Amino acid sequence: MPWSGRTGYTWSVRYFGGMPSGVVVGEHGVRVAACGVSRTVAGRTVLRDVSLVAEAGEVSAVAGSSGSGKTTLLDTLAGIRLPSAGEVRHDGGRPDARGLGYVPQDDILHRALPLAHSLRYAAALREPVDEGVDAAVARTLAALGLTACADRRVGALSGGERKRASIAVELLTRPRVLFLDEPTSGLDPAAAAELMLVLRKLARAGTTVVLTTHAPADLVRCDRVVFLAPDGRLAYVGDPRAMRAHFGVETEADVYAAVASRGASADAEREPELELEPEVGALEPELGPGPGPEAAGAADRPAARADRALRQWAILARRDLELITRDRLAAAMLIGSPLVIVAMFAMLFRPGAFDPADPSPSGAAMILFWIAFGGFFFGLTYGLLQICVELPIVRRERLTVLRIGPYVAAKFTVLLPVLAFADVLLLAVLRALDRLPAASWGVYGSLLTTLLLASAAALALGLLTSAAVTEVGQATLMLPLLCFPQVLFSGAFVPVPRMPVIGHALSYAMTNRWAFEALGGDLDLPGRWAHSRSALGPPLLASYGDSFDHPPALGWVILAGCAVLFVAATCAVLARRCPRAGS
Repeated sequence: MPWSGRTGYTWSVRYFGGMPSGVVVGEHGVRVAACGVSRTVAGRTVLRDVSLVAEAGEVSAVAGSSGSGKTTLLDTLAGIRLPSAGEVRHDGGRPDARGLGYVPQDDILHRALPLAHSLRYAAALREPVDEGVDAAVARTLAALGLTACADRRVGALSGGERKRASIAVELLTRPRVLFLDEPTSGLDPAAAAELMLVLRKLARAGTTVVLTTHAPADLVRCDRVVFLAPDGRLAYVGDPRAMRAHFGVETEADVYAAVASRGASADAEREPELELEPEVGALEPELGPGPGPEAAGAADRPAARADRALRQWAILARRDLELITRDRLAAAMLIGSPLVIVAMFAMLFRPGAFDPADPSPSGAAMILFWIAFGGFFFGLTYGLLQICVELPIVRRERLTVLRIGPYVAAKFTVLLPVLAFADVLLLAVLRALDRLPAASWGVYGSLLTTLLLASAAALALGLLTSAAVTEVGQATLMLPLLCFPQVLFSGAFVPVPRMPVIGHALSYAMTNRWAFEALGGDLDLPGRWAHSRSALGPPLLASYGDSFDHPPALGWVILAGCAVLFVAATCAVLARRCPRAGS
């Protein structure tokens, strides 16, 4: 089947030998062809001149030792990564994310949700689903033998069931081609055999299946094996039943040692012969790549994009809210941590620090600082684990449908009300226990605005950190690293005017400084210190200089600006770590 490349030539692919007996090519499967594909990552050539074809109706396996480039080749065949040289075509055209299913090694379902709920959210995001979301979920569960697991938490499923559940996510929209990265990894032999049987049935039903594997037992259950040498070259392409004879070994496991010793083979069984032929009209000007998945309906693109973004935001916000309510530990942390911190504040400070008759200048400053830090701590801890725990899911959804803006906005939509509750609780309890002075509703409204903006900025910082780390343990380690500078350079313990030049400069980047100074301005700390009968009043006023003289609105602008900056950085990090297919 000829297929046109951007060079103005036609690649023709011919096979020696016929199709494996008994294979029925699906009417809707995709023929995946790679021609002269090479891939260089960070200056290292991972794939070298790889050419192959995965036919519709077949299960094709990419095998090789660790580091041979299996996952890189899978991503390149799927169109997730562009090759450094050569081309990949799906049915003669560019890879299209609309007909693509991709299952990574990691689970791509939230473990806290029931399986059916998780699939419903996935189906809703992957619109359009012709038969409706509920029908698509029921059909997919039945096809994979998971109907009895519909109401069970994903985290309670067995390893084999979770692998099938991840495949179910991709089958919701009936993909024409399904790519899987080591789907049998971590499964016992029986579960691995059962999963491979499921994949063969999918292929016979019309879905092209391409997978990577390091398990020798998987190879004989496939229709075609693509074996990579350690240097990323092709060592074998062909029928798995002829592979042992080709390498002169007794078992499939022995093939790995044979390939490691022999390297690439120039006469691999049924390896595709590739010819470069001039294409009719090759001298015509190149028109560039064809339209992508969103090219249709370009006239209403702005309105359609806005509608899709709003719809995704609503779906993701509902999912995040259910995740919080379903995960008892997460819900307990969200609600319980403000209560614990408020109780500690009540035990730490004595009443009457703002009493005009007998004030405590240093106590008043410390109360306001720890209020500001409380808002920061709430926001940071709420955001730190939000993204890193579901990064495989985000990465997979991002390949085809997920928009980063609605995803991040959904996090804020669900978490900001919880933060607002924590901030209101903190101020209300401290006022009721006489740790804060009597003041008008306007003053307390200003205090709450400052605290909310401080929490929002910290939440954005937590989301940024969560997006940047690679695992939960790293996010946990970042908590003290992010908190200590906010404590030391906020100006509470060492006033900003008394800091050396470097510390003074660093303080400008601390959101806690601006929250602390805005709170102090709201309650007029300089005026209270100036009229204090305590001997500490004038020295404190002199040491802090003009820290509390600016209006609270200045702190609000800076805190809001920090929140926007951190959100933009979060979106940029996610866009880089979770690229769209073909980027």
